[in-house]
Amino acid sequence: MLTLTRSVGESIRIGEDIEVYVVEVRGGTVRLGFKAPREVAIHREEVYRQIAEANSLAAEVAADALSALAAFAPASEPATSKE
Repeated sequence: MLTLTRSVGESIRIGEDIEVYVVEVRGGTVRLGFKAPREVAIHREEVYRQIAEANSLAAEVAADALSALAAFAPASEPATSKE
């Protein structure tokens, strides 16, 4: 882990196109501002974990649904070659 010290108004860069600003420090709380392309998702850790859990559950449901649907699909017959 990289640990940096920044003051209010200072920033750090992540790669070419992400910038993190220190907006305010009050007591034990730090407010950060982010500049990043729209396609870069930025979430608080607890929100990120909820999204990841929801995606995992959705994938399980999709796999279960596929298995259930497979039971209704006719068994495919092996292809025969014509000579």
